[in-house]
Amino acid sequence: MTSVRNHRPLLSGNKWLLFVLAVVIGACSPKVNPVSKPAKTGTEQPQDKTEKAPEQPQAKPPAAKASVISLILPLGLNYAAAGQSYTAVKLRSANMSVEYYQGFKLALDSAASEGANFKLQVFDTKDDMAQAHSLGLNPQVKASDLIVGPVFPEDIKAFSSSLTAPGKAIVSPLSPAAPETFRNQNLVTMTPPLEYHAKGAAEYVAKQLKPKKVFILTSGFSDEKAYSSPFKRTIDSLSKRKIQVITTTISRGNLTKIVKNLSAAEQNIFLVPSTKQAFLMVTLRSLDTLSKKFPVTVIGHPNWEKFAFLKPALLQRLHTHITSSDKVDYKSGETSAFLRSYRHAYHAEPTDFAIKGFDEGLYFARMLAEGEDMRKPDLEDFTGLHNSFHFKNIPGQGWVNTHVDILRYENFYLKKVK
Repeated sequence: MTSVRNHRPLLSGNKWLLFVLAVVIGACSPKVNPVSKPAKTGTEQPQDKTEKAPEQPQAKPPAAKASVISLILPLGLNYAAAGQSYTAVKLRSANMSVEYYQGFKLALDSAASEGANFKLQVFDTKDDMAQAHSLGLNPQVKASDLIVGPVFPEDIKAFSSSLTAPGKAIVSPLSPAAPETFRNQNLVTMTPPLEYHAKGAAEYVAKQLKPKKVFILTSGFSDEKAYSSPFKRTIDSLSKRKIQVITTTISRGNLTKIVKNLSAAEQNIFLVPSTKQAFLMVTLRSLDTLSKKFPVTVIGHPNWEKFAFLKPALLQRLHTHITSSDKVDYKSGETSAFLRSYRHAYHAEPTDFAIKGFDEGLYFARMLAEGEDMRKPDLEDFTGLHNSFHFKNIPGQGWVNTHVDILRYENFYLKKVK
């Protein structure tokens, strides 16, 4: 699950591209017309002396109308001015923006080579709510066929509160923030919120593992309910309460009080919704000890994939499963083709943000090329390089991508099982 506020470290260094983007920030993605075939050459044939009427030049078909896309990102170009400097946090936001822009632009170029036509407008929120609010009043933005951004939840709120274009879809490209916090029916949330990770995990447990009991091991912190509550509701709904869900607060890894409820013959399913290092280290070690006597399967929080302190060997012994919305198959032919194109265009390695930008850019570019009305879009399923899209239109929340994959540790590596 991509979390844009917890700025992830870059996968490759391309900070210099921020300044290149400052030069091309108003760039278009023009239609790339197919090159006309040159006239065939060869031995000249004798000309027929019979006079022929001069041929009328064929009229060129009109170019396709350009779809206008406004891309609103926290570039912070004001910090690139003379005498200014980026803080570490602002620089991470800027680099994230550049990487997303590069992937998005590459997708538009790809669609344009097939005959589509786009005009890309890039706007800088400066990671400032007042600036985001101002952009919502910008006539160029309001007249766009597609608006992608802002990125951060606070900026989305400020921007959407000032945007007066009726029914205009606003794409939230990276934030997994719960869409009910925005109360915008026109919002398109691309990154599945945590609730849908919990629902996806619960569906897998109920339909594939089919246990009689599920144990939820909590540390007592209330923030864990954002994952455990929708998980329990989904288990109860799918199983019609035939699967017993037992929630227990664990202190110092002491699992004694649940041992009497465990099965020695069937898999014991444990949901651990915590992301606290101290709690996880102690509790998972206790589960590892428990697994020597009882079959253990652990369902973990999607953020576990980013935690270096969680060792794959331990997670594999615990048959750990986690959900993910952004797993890239680097062995696929489509990914290899993208990597070649990206390296050729930018002389850098693409990050997760660049790949996500490409997926989302290609998805919406194809919709615009087909004449889709973004005031009432028909958001079909799509499988990309980085993640896939399956949208639900939820009253008061807009369109929400609900697709997550289930990953399991095998050979000390996360592999997709669903």
